[in-house]
Amino acid sequence: MNNRIYLDHAATTPVRPEVVEAMLPYMTGLFGNASSTHWAGREAKAALTAARDVIAGFIGCSPAQLMFTSGGTESDNTAIFGAAEANAHRGKHIITSQIEHHAVLHACERLEKLGFEVTYLPVDAFGQVRAADVEAALRPDTILISIMYGNNEVGTLQPIREIGGLARERGVLFHVDAVQALGHVPIDLAELPVDLMSFSAHKLNGPKGIGALYIAKQTHIAPLIYGGQQERKRRPGTENVPAIVGFGKAVELFARERYELQQNLETIRHEMVSGLISRLGEAAVVVNGHPTERLAHILNVSFPGIATETMLMNLDLEGVAAASGSACTSGSLEVSHVLQAMKLPREVTASAIRFSFGRDTNLEQIVKTVTIIETICARLRSRV
Repeated sequence: MNNRIYLDHAATTPVRPEVVEAMLPYMTGLFGNASSTHWAGREAKAALTAARDVIAGFIGCSPAQLMFTSGGTESDNTAIFGAAEANAHRGKHIITSQIEHHAVLHACERLEKLGFEVTYLPVDAFGQVRAADVEAALRPDTILISIMYGNNEVGTLQPIREIGGLARERGVLFHVDAVQALGHVPIDLAELPVDLMSFSAHKLNGPKGIGALYIAKQTHIAPLIYGGQQERKRRPGTENVPAIVGFGKAVELFARERYELQQNLETIRHEMVSGLISRLGEAAVVVNGHPTERLAHILNVSFPGIATETMLMNLDLEGVAAASGSACTSGSLEVSHVLQAMKLPREVTASAIRFSFGRDTNLEQIVKTVTIIETICARLRSRV
């Protein structure tokens, strides 16, 4: 077990011991339902409120603007379906990009079956949406733009501020999937021109199954779920208090260590790229994504001539966990829709591997991984 190297933090991160410790009381003695008015309910409600305050403070919004969900997928779905239903009387046109997470793309495909029209914007070779393309796609009946902050496969950051400015000028709602970006880029919703933003706890050493959706003031969305009064009737159902507490604790810890973590992630990423090029040669290594406008913890690399599945299988046999792309689709052998949208050569798209780093990743692991990759490449290429 100790010899294993986990380089798939973009899929999920290990829950920190401090987070588990914070959650445990709300799974045992402090078991109350936050909607109950007696002492047990008040204890749970206080913990829920404290966690909401911490998370809201971290992203620069009012606690009342933060709605808890079961994760990033529900947050994306709630934003897209909710905004579409609440604004259908104004129009039925939606703008998104070809490289969004499937939680956005599949939601948009469903809306198309329900009579909405969706424009899927292209990206450049670095995986970036052009703000000019967003502007050109805007129509009088456009009601929503949904563009992710940082791509989950190649790490490319999008021009969120510029796109948000266009949306504000035209009175169009702007949703941002910030699941990968939370904690890795500064987010201040008090000044960002964004109406809806999605988050998930398990990308920053929090528990799985808990996420959040920021909903700006004056932004109306229809709920996906009906029932009780929880979350201002926008997401009824008994709150997952232990997970919410864990989310709050994870954010608190991340906020405290963010600068040091980002410096370490940049160092690790640089060492891996330079190590691979040094060992394999420039022609044998292709780094995908934007060279500067990117998330530090995601590195997408192609090894032309070696199929993605072959490299992943060999890495796994050596105890190295990596991925071919989104964890939601990594069981599929299809070429990444993100890399296809970037219109990269087939030898690049067919050999791409995503390595993603976290607070537990160290240089020793990176050096060992580079050595393992060098051995795998030499072995496989000698057979050709």
